[in-house]
Amino acid sequence: MKLAPGDMAPVIAASTIHGKPVDLPDSVQRYAHLQFRRFAGCPVCNFHLLTMSRRQAEIAAAGIRQVVFFHSSREEMLKYQAQLPFDCVADASKKHFKAFGVETSVRALLNPRVFWSGLRWVLTTGRLYRRAENGILGLPADFLVDAQGRIVACKYGAHADDHWEVDELLQLASKEPQLAQTASDVAPVMPA
Repeated sequence: MKLAPGDMAPVIAASTIHGKPVDLPDSVQRYAHLQFRRFAGCPVCNFHLLTMSRRQAEIAAAGIRQVVFFHSSREEMLKYQAQLPFDCVADASKKHFKAFGVETSVRALLNPRVFWSGLRWVLTTGRLYRRAENGILGLPADFLVDAQGRIVACKYGAHADDHWEVDELLQLASKEPQLAQTASDVAPVMPA
C-alpha cells in the first residue's frame, strides 16, 4: 500500500550502519528526508548519493535530516556508504521498504537515464559492484516527513533514476509551511 502526503509515516526504530540509533518521527529536526534506494553497490543510487552529499550542508541548514535505506546488509553497505555524511540504514529484510510501500519492478531498468547515471558513477569512481543483494529491480522512493511524523511530500520512482534532486527537496521543504498556512486560510468557517 502506497502512502500519500498527509498520511502518518510508519514509526521507525533502527540503527545506522555505524550503530547510531535512528528513531522517527524525530522531534529535533524540522524534517526527515527518507530515501529508499536499491542494493548497496547500485551505481545509479551511489551517483545520486554522491550529488546529495556534496550539498549536505545546504540540506542540513534547511532543517532536513537525511536517512537512506538500502535493501542490503550492513557489511555490504559499509563497502559503499560508510563515508556518506548522513544516516544510512541496512534493511536486507525489506521491513521498512514494505512499511512504506516501496516496490520492485522490471521497469527499474527500462529508462535511458538509468544507464547514463550508472555510467557516470563508474567513470567518476572507477568502481563496479559485485553483489546485488535482493536483486536489481528495486524502485527508489523519497519521503519528506515532518517532526510529528506526517508525510509532507513523497515520490515513488518509476525507474531506478527517478528520485528527488537536491533543489527539489529544498523547494519542497521551503514551500511546506506556506502550503499549510494557505490551507488554513481557506478552511471553511463553521457558523456559530
